[in-house]
This record gives sequence, structure tokens and C-alpha cells, in this order.
Amino acid sequence: MKKLDRYIIRKFLGTFVVAILLFAVLAIVVDFSEHIDDFLEKEAPLSLVFSQYYLNFIPHILFLLFHLFVFISVIFFTSQLAYRSEIVAMLASGISFFRIMLVPYLICASILFAVQLLGNHFLVPYSNQNMLDFESTYMKKKTNFILQNIHMQIDTNTFIYASSYRRQDSSVRKFTVERFKEQELKSRMTATVAKWKNPIQKWQLTDYTIRTFDGVKETLTKGTRKDTTLLLHPSDFNQNTDYKEALSTPELITFIEKEKLKGSPFVVHYEIEKHRRTAIPFATFILTFIGFGVASRKVRGGMGLHLLVGIGISATYILFLQISMTLATNANFSPFLSVWIPNFIFVFVCIYVLIKAPK
Repeated sequence: MKKLDRYIIRKFLGTFVVAILLFAVLAIVVDFSEHIDDFLEKEAPLSLVFSQYYLNFIPHILFLLFHLFVFISVIFFTSQLAYRSEIVAMLASGISFFRIMLVPYLICASILFAVQLLGNHFLVPYSNQNMLDFESTYMKKKTNFILQNIHMQIDTNTFIYASSYRRQDSSVRKFTVERFKEQELKSRMTATVAKWKNPIQKWQLTDYTIRTFDGVKETLTKGTRKDTTLLLHPSDFNQNTDYKEALSTPELITFIEKEKLKGSPFVVHYEIEKHRRTAIPFATFILTFIGFGVASRKVRGGMGLHLLVGIGISATYILFLQISMTLATNANFSPFLSVWIPNFIFVFVCIYVLIKAPK
């Protein structure tokens, strides 16, 4: 690696680190000012506010905008190189335009791509879980949430039905469990109320009836109260789609398969999250090369014009991403395509910019 390559890599990574640290400080100050009343009202210990909430809030907010900070950093320091005629000097010394791009810029983009990929798939979900635990205790008001008209498949042969579920006491009303074997109904269990008993990890049935079928023979059992084990947990009734962000990717894949089996209407949200974790880091390469192509030319407007163009491109990318994700959730559009289409479009933008830049 040449000394020039190491110089550009230091400038690239140094600018990125400074930018993202400044944003982290700003984000913490703004968030703290918004939630200080919640902290005081819930009497949240100051040590937990910083060790459990903000220590995990930082990865959450930084990785959310990671690729855009890469882009702005490339625009900023490359514009400085162009303004000081350093890029002109490189070209005059015989180094080609694409050699500059394909060695130091590609190395930096690859490093940041790997960091964001690992962060999105593992670090951020872990941080989100800790942050959500803190929020549920010290920030969000608990509500008596009721879910109605429940139809769910909990394994290949077992279906449940219920009129409602109450989050406050983890109880299910008008509860029915049907078990099949080779598409033939083998048993049906009903209860007026099924309530989760956390100490014993079982459901307690009230006023229950169990019918078992063996051909034409039917056996009936009734009772007032019964504890039973089911492949069902109160968390399975959770419709909070933020939950997906607290699962590592292997856990998310398993969760998606389970939700598909249950016929959950929120599967598309989980699918989008799964594909987003890879598609967004990949945008680091595209935005790095676009940023280099835009900012490597010395123009009359200088760095200000370069930053203005960079912000415009960033806003356009975010707009395309939001539109395509909305199509996936509301118009049965493919979750995979919804998060990758902006990348596909911006690949062509990247090619165009890189063709025009050397001229």
C-alpha cells in the first residue's frame, strides 16, 4: 500500500469518526431534553439512564444513519482534497482517477461495510433489547392493551382461537385449542378464560371442556380449573413490530418462520427488517463511490456546493427507501425488492457519476 493510500484512508476514516461522534453527542443531548420528564416521573436512577439506556441508544441511532454519515464524510474530505488541488496533483503524477477510487476508497468502504453489517445483525438488536427493557420500566406508560378476534396456528397440527387477549393480566377469553392429525380433528379444548401463570410456566384454564375424537367415538371431559402446557407464550400475542429490532438475525429468521405458521399479518414488517440489515450496509459502497465522483471535481461553489448535492442525494435515497417499504407493507410488494430497489437505482446513478467525473 502506498503512502498516498494510507493518507486518504486516514482522512476518510478520521472524518467519519469525528462526524459520527459529534452526532452521537448531539443525539444524546436532544433525546435527554425530550425524556428528562419521564426519567424524573419514573424516578429512573441516573446510573441506569446512562449505562442501560444511552449506552444502548448510541448504537441504535448511529447505525440507523451509518451509511449516510459515510456519504457525507466522503463528500466533506474529498471536497477538501479537490479544493486544495490534491486530486489534480495525484492525476498529474500519473495516478488514474479509478486507481484512486478502487484502492483507498474501496478499502475504507469495505471496512465500514463490515462494521455496519455486524452491527445491524448482532450489536444493534442486543442494544435495542436493553433499551426496550429500560423504556418499558421507566419511560412508557403501561396500558391495558386488548387484542381481539385471534386466530393462530402454533404448530403444524394445532390451532387456537380466542375472542380477546388482555396484556395487563396475560389472560385469554373464550379460548379454543384444536388438534388435528392428517387433517382429521382429534381434540378440541375450550375454556371461558385461560390465564398465564408465570411461576409454573403454564396456562390455567377456567370452566374448561375437552372433547377427544377417535373415529365416531367422542370422549367428553369437563372441569372448573386445570393447568396445562401449550406451545404458546403471552409474548406470542405481542403485536409490537418494534420487537423485531431486538432480535439478532438468526433469532429473527426463526421468529419469522413461527409467525408465518401463525398467519401473523406482521410478517412483512419482519421480512423488511431482515433484508434491510444487509441492503443498507451495501449502500455504503454505492454512496462512497457517488460521493467520490461528486466531490472530486473542483467547482466554483466549493465544499458548500458539494455538501448541498450530497444532502440532496441522501434525501433522495431515503425517499426511495421509504416509498418502496410503504409499497411492501400496503401493496403486497416484495419485502426483498422494497429494500434493495433504492440500491439498484443508485447503482445506475453511481455509474453515471463516475463516467462523468473524470471529464
